[in-house]
Amino acid sequence: MTAAPDIWKISSAADAARARSAVARLTAHAPVLDRARFLTDLTAQLRRCLDEGGAELVLAARNADRLQVDVRPAGRPPRRLTLACPRLPGGEGADSTDLADALLAADKDIAAVLECLEEKDELVRFHREELHETNQGVLALHAELDAGARAQRELLDAERAARAEAEKARRLLTFLADASAAVTASLDHEAILRRLPELLVPEYAGHVDVWLFDDEQVPRGGGRPGAAVTAARTGRPQHAADHPGGLPGVDDLPASVLAPGRPLLCIPLTGHRMLGVLTLTAPGPRFDPDTSVMLVELARRIGTALDHARRYEQHRDIAEALQRAQLTDLPDIEGVTLAARYLPATRGLNIGGDWYDAFPQPDGSLLAVIGDVTGHGLRAAVMMGQLRTALRAYAVEGDGPGRILTRLHHMLGQQQPDLYATAVVARFRPGDPTLVWAAAGHPPLVVREPDGSVRVLDAKPGIMLGVPIPYEFQEHAVDLPPGSTLALYTDGLVERRALGIDPGIERLTEALAALSGTELERDLDASAESLLKPMLHDSERDDDVCMLLCHTTRTPSPVPVPSPRPDRGAVRTDVPDRSLPR
Repeated sequence: MTAAPDIWKISSAADAARARSAVARLTAHAPVLDRARFLTDLTAQLRRCLDEGGAELVLAARNADRLQVDVRPAGRPPRRLTLACPRLPGGEGADSTDLADALLAADKDIAAVLECLEEKDELVRFHREELHETNQGVLALHAELDAGARAQRELLDAERAARAEAEKARRLLTFLADASAAVTASLDHEAILRRLPELLVPEYAGHVDVWLFDDEQVPRGGGRPGAAVTAARTGRPQHAADHPGGLPGVDDLPASVLAPGRPLLCIPLTGHRMLGVLTLTAPGPRFDPDTSVMLVELARRIGTALDHARRYEQHRDIAEALQRAQLTDLPDIEGVTLAARYLPATRGLNIGGDWYDAFPQPDGSLLAVIGDVTGHGLRAAVMMGQLRTALRAYAVEGDGPGRILTRLHHMLGQQQPDLYATAVVARFRPGDPTLVWAAAGHPPLVVREPDGSVRVLDAKPGIMLGVPIPYEFQEHAVDLPPGSTLALYTDGLVERRALGIDPGIERLTEALAALSGTELERDLDASAESLLKPMLHDSERDDDVCMLLCHTTRTPSPVPVPSPRPDRGAVRTDVPDRSLPR
């Protein structure tokens, strides 16, 4: 070392050790880590300088709170090291420093650094544990979020499934309502059977077969599936396939020999009794359980509709037979020609209580009658027959039109207090141009004069027959010269719901006026047909139509010219099958 205490020549390891020891003593009060870094950096610089040929170490600054050391290697720029110190002690020469003490002091520095490192390690461990706990929390949070996401997906899937089920149920219920309305809207069982394939194929069934027990038709294959026979015997729906159907309320059977490749669903058709079996072939590989529930319910409604249709057809056939039996053969009377028409309603229960009659009295006069019993069906037809029979009986006793209606009114009130009727009775006398008539709540008579003019005999009619009050029906008289045509009719000919009865009567007068007098004289049946066409226009009818034409001849009638005339002189032969039974 040189004599200058603040400058050291570093030419050997001993010089470097003494210099480092002196600097270490000066930095004794500096922070441990900062002092350790400073001394380590200084030692490294001194070692490098020794390797390069020596250097000088200069205390460039020595303030109250900072130590500054310059290391000046030979032939290279100096390097300055600084260290903040709270206070710097006064020192002796570096030579008085014992290197052994310096070495021990260095161990103290190392021990202090290690202690500091342990503190830092402890702090690091603490923060590492905190970080681990935080990571665990984050992982738990992610797990919760993932579980929440899965639960949300499951809820969304469940919601979609519920919506799909609800939509499916809505579609099935809508179809059930529409199909039920379609099959119950008709009282024709054949129309119902024709409608079923249109409703069910192809969405709900690949094929539809209906086995009705009272139908003698033999199936194409010559036999019925075993499941259909079992359903007929047990009254329970049966499912036949090579796999269990699992359908609610349906029994499982092996696959049918007649249809081994397709599942069958055989459902009994029941009304008041077992009517038959509905057999459906699956539209796909199997029947859907929900759809099968709907099909079973639909089959129940189909059975009810078929039962109602069969009962209605039986009721109608009886009423038609009874009414046909009551229709009169028109008599051949000198001085009067007759033609009649009866057309049943085309909608609803098409057998009503409309009737006509014409017969001679013991005094040689002719009574022409037309009437209408309220209501439809068998009861109306039966009551019509009773009225007709009673009217003929009263006429045989010599009663006139007014007295006949009065007695009918009393009879109907006694026998059927809740049933009413309208009627007109007109009397012709040979050689007498006077027409006598009486009416009970019936539409007015219409007369076509020989000159083509038409008038309505609108004298006030009496009350309806059967109204629960005493009543005497009055007779009316009017001149009816030869060549005149009298039209008796029921309200079904002239009344329409939307228009009422007056426009219809006006149309009738126009149609009568348009007829040819020659045609009326020669062929009254053809005239009746011509009269109906403009009145009905082949339209649908809610009520029966009954009409009786009476034409007074100008001279005694010659032998009538043969012309097509319906059986019993009353029923059209060109009306649909439903008008009268064959």
